[in-house]
Amino acid sequence: MKLGVVGLPNVGKSTLFNALTKAGAEVANYPFCTIEPNVGIVEVEDERLEVLTKLYNSKKTTRAVVKFVDIAGLVKGASKGEGLGNKFLSHIREVDAIVHVVRCFADDNIINVSGKICPNEDIDTIDLELLLSDMERVETRLTKLQTLLKSGEKRYKDENEVLEKVYKHLSNNLPARSLVLDDEEKAMLDELLLLTAKPVLYCANIGEDEIGKENDAVKQVRERAEREHAECVAISAKVEAELLELGDEERALYSEELGLTQSGLNRLVTKSYKLLGLISFLTAGEKESRAWTITNGTKAPQAAGKIHTDFEKGFIRAEVVPYEQLIACGGYQGAKEQGKVRSEGKDYVMKDGDVVLFRFNV
Repeated sequence: MKLGVVGLPNVGKSTLFNALTKAGAEVANYPFCTIEPNVGIVEVEDERLEVLTKLYNSKKTTRAVVKFVDIAGLVKGASKGEGLGNKFLSHIREVDAIVHVVRCFADDNIINVSGKICPNEDIDTIDLELLLSDMERVETRLTKLQTLLKSGEKRYKDENEVLEKVYKHLSNNLPARSLVLDDEEKAMLDELLLLTAKPVLYCANIGEDEIGKENDAVKQVRERAEREHAECVAISAKVEAELLELGDEERALYSEELGLTQSGLNRLVTKSYKLLGLISFLTAGEKESRAWTITNGTKAPQAAGKIHTDFEKGFIRAEVVPYEQLIACGGYQGAKEQGKVRSEGKDYVMKDGDVVLFRFNV
């Protein structure tokens, strides 16, 4: 999973990025502190893996990973080259989803480019730049299609019709993701890597004294996310950064004092999985215990193919036991003796937390 982190300057993007990834990006009290995009890869916390590793005495534990790409703060006119412009918009075209960091804290010591706390206006500024950048991209492709249409090939005619529909939609100040398209039309659009076609997770950056509460700014962000069928999570980037500096025991005590039951990273990743419709299945053994990320609705052979293409090609069956039942039975052998291990065929749809052993022909 690859997530692009966007937002206006000085909303706490790089502070949050550092807290999530421990990547050490520069943080300063001025716009465009981030020049080159910062990239951080982090492992997804999964207590189930820790338990399986101990149960199977696994020599290796492999967690799912998330890649974060943090780009320079965008400003009004970015799509036309203002600030650092399209150079940085291009860095997030290949991400799976956009994490939009919105300033919901007041701090006179940190410059606020908007001059006040106004989440909806800030979001509108970023959305407009992403939309204008997409319009330019679609327009460029439509111009090229005028030449390609002369060949008479149906695929160019179909693509032209879809992109004209998309351009009209964007012109009405609507993101591409809100346009209803069939699977074939979506495939055509996917090739353009439009920014407004990507799902969005709003990250409301709050102050330390606002943890566990919902101030008016956070409420605005949450309500907007609900209207747009997006996701929203409130995180204090400052607190997450402070927690990063503490030892395990101090971190646990401070988190308890603040009422934090999960890390910011874990909450953000959980929301991201939900947003993208992702789940994890597990494999376990003496050699390795591992989490595999798949799209919700994936069938057993395709899940096996995530491990190795040969597993999918020669798929025979999947021996499946839900994680909770496996642990309750004390392991695979106990689960098998109690009839909890199911033999599933090619039409089985994988569930989150399935512990699986795939059988296949070489």
